[in-house]
Amino acid sequence: MEVRHYLERIGSRGIDRPDVDGLMRLHRAHLLAVPFENLHIRARIPIELDVERLFDKVVRQRRGGFCYELNGLFAELLERLGYRLARVQGQVYEQRRQRYGPPFDHMALLVEVGDERYLVDVGFGDLFMDPLPLRVDEPLQDGGRTYRFSHDGSGQLVLKRANGRGDVPVYRFSTDDHPFADFAPMCRHHQTSPHSHFTQRTVVSLALPEGRVTLTERRTILTRNGVREERSHDEVGFREALWAHFGMTPPEAFH
Repeated sequence: MEVRHYLERIGSRGIDRPDVDGLMRLHRAHLLAVPFENLHIRARIPIELDVERLFDKVVRQRRGGFCYELNGLFAELLERLGYRLARVQGQVYEQRRQRYGPPFDHMALLVEVGDERYLVDVGFGDLFMDPLPLRVDEPLQDGGRTYRFSHDGSGQLVLKRANGRGDVPVYRFSTDDHPFADFAPMCRHHQTSPHSHFTQRTVVSLALPEGRVTLTERRTILTRNGVREERSHDEVGFREALWAHFGMTPPEAFH
């Protein structure tokens, strides 16, 4: 993995030292440059948790990915730049069913800087823009949103997000460090299972300085300064929007 090319991909000049300011700048730059997307899954192109292959896809081909790809590759970059971190497994909360997914349903990072740890996540989609300090039961502001960590009965921590009516779980996670290979079985599951939402619908989403753009098979959703604009499109419109907003074309096997 070539650090210089990775930094160029996210539009970053790098950092002077592995401190909190550098971590925040790298995190935000990544979210503004690399989309959360599942086009390879929808095209049935296998994704393997191999750093060189992920680097080729995200950096050389200038594509995005989902949590195992983006957080897995970002972890490698952070370690090369001198950060200490843990690859942690998470279980995403299913709002409709009001239950958590299985272990290793999600991959996030805990980065240690000085005496504090930060939850880092560039592979979830629409979430926090800046790393969150791991302070339990304390409201944490990120832009116009409020997050909070709390303990649950299983010995894990829960990341919650305020929605106006209270705190809603996003996912729960353990603080144990896991080898990257431990995430491979669930990575395969989310690529192949008919029960995985990644195999059911297409999504491409990228943070913008003033909002977010999200693309599905049928809609483009553009939010700027709190104003939401939604447009419908057909297959040709999808391809046009994919290029216009993300600079990408669908994989050859995509349908």
